Amino acid sequence: MSALGTLTRRVGHHRWFGAAARLLVPADRIVGRLTRGRVVALGLIPSLVITTIGRRSGKPRSNPLLYVPDGDAYVVIGSNWGQTQQPAWSLNLLAEPTAEVDVRGRRIPVRAVLATGAERDRLWQLLVTEWPAYRAYVERAGDREIRVFRLEPTGRGAPAEPRSAG
Repeated sequence: MSALGTLTRRVGHHRWFGAAARLLVPADRIVGRLTRGRVVALGLIPSLVITTIGRRSGKPRSNPLLYVPDGDAYVVIGSNWGQTQQPAWSLNLLAEPTAEVDVRGRRIPVRAVLATGAERDRLWQLLVTEWPAYRAYVERAGDREIRVFRLEPTGRGAPAEPRSAG
């Protein structure tokens, strides 16, 4: 891991980091789109771009997210930087669990499964090992449940080869 990645993990629990990161998310979306998912979160932490279908608009909505691998699946968390409201993408997944993820330039169709019980506990441990700041986000979120999703590749074929830049 790079020194900058290590530093990012160390300061990630501070409230100011969450506020600054929220401001950078729109820029991160643009960089992710321009690089076709190859560069997300400045390459500092394992990240993907998830594209959900808006529950009200019906339009595709893309968001960069930290993930941890779990077998062939991707585990993501609706932390919303510890805010008291749910992130829109997690509400979209509850309404329509099919989505796509761009991981290192590969577009992969997935189906989201909301983790509960012992499975959620297991996945939570994977997440906080990668990003310890999630513990602080839980405290800041108050009574709001922070959702954990396992994004499972669907049977619509193997993950696509990386797309060309042109």
